[in-house]
Amino acid sequence: MGNNYQPINNKIVLYATQLSSYSAKVRSYLIKKNIPFEERIPTQKTYKDLIIPRTGGKFIPVVQTPDNILIQDSTTIIQSLEKGNPKNPIYPPTPKQKLASLLIEVYADEWLNIAAMHLRWNYPKSNHIYLIKEYGKILKPNWPQLAQQSAAKKKIKLFPEKLKMLGINARTKHSIEKNYMKFLFSLNNYFKKNKYLMGSRPSIADFSILGPMFAFFYQDPFAGKIMKTKAPYVNIWVNRMNAKSRTKGNFFAEDKTPKIIDHILNLMSIEQVPVLMETAKILNKWNSRNNYQDLPKTLGTHKFKLNGIESERAVYPYSLWMWQKPYQYYQSLNGGAKAQLNPWLHEVGLLTALNEPLKTKLKKINSHLLIAV
Repeated sequence: MGNNYQPINNKIVLYATQLSSYSAKVRSYLIKKNIPFEERIPTQKTYKDLIIPRTGGKFIPVVQTPDNILIQDSTTIIQSLEKGNPKNPIYPPTPKQKLASLLIEVYADEWLNIAAMHLRWNYPKSNHIYLIKEYGKILKPNWPQLAQQSAAKKKIKLFPEKLKMLGINARTKHSIEKNYMKFLFSLNNYFKKNKYLMGSRPSIADFSILGPMFAFFYQDPFAGKIMKTKAPYVNIWVNRMNAKSRTKGNFFAEDKTPKIIDHILNLMSIEQVPVLMETAKILNKWNSRNNYQDLPKTLGTHKFKLNGIESERAVYPYSLWMWQKPYQYYQSLNGGAKAQLNPWLHEVGLLTALNEPLKTKLKKINSHLLIAV
């Protein structure tokens, strides 16, 4: 392994790109926690020599710690770094706020990507030149512009199939845009008077939503124009989340959650949770036939609905690994805590899902998603 991949004393190395929502999530976390870091765009050689051998996959972001440990996956990265940087924690200590934050992380990481990918790739007149330029930088850093553009054009040809796998098509287009605009306007109204989602300190909910809001909805020309003209307070919040000034505020007192949290969780219960519950059933059937083998990225396809419009999308077991976190936290609470939370969970539409047993548990080792025996 070359010297370029050696760790840096007292500083994190963040392998990330500007186009990646999960990179944006981790970058903002490092900034707000005042954790020293150096960001590097991973080259093909970086993947071959460092990231794939050490993590088992070609996924970013990846952080390299000063003691030469590589951590992959934004959720795992933040959880790991938080243990060593407990000051000004990003996970609220009270049951309702913590559960809400964990749930919103699932929604932001695993569902907002539908609107993000649609608005990025289905408006080429606005976005094409920008995407060619940015992907060129990623694929061929320090190469001549023509070589960068050629590599980017080949890469971009692969994305229509990815849209199809997410359920993005002519049937769902209008529902995706309608749901996103509803979400965006709700955020804008909230950030008129509030700095962060859970109070005057950013939580994991903020970092998770910031991921797609910055990488896709702020930076991409088409979505960025919408945010800047129709949701200026979200635009201000995005800049605040990336500002180097530290924040030492507090979460809301008495374990209260604002209405925006209830709104997002209600959207989640309507749009995403039925997909998660169906994915759990499909995973159970798959495991009964395959007897604890390594999981593929997708488990076939299934039907889903957006605003009553039925379509088809791939089945992503990784989403269930994310869902396990709020599920397991809720199940770990004692009876009294659950009794206090249950009326609120019923109101936002998540009580039944959080009480639906997960028969097949998942675990993650580096980039590998596995059935937990």
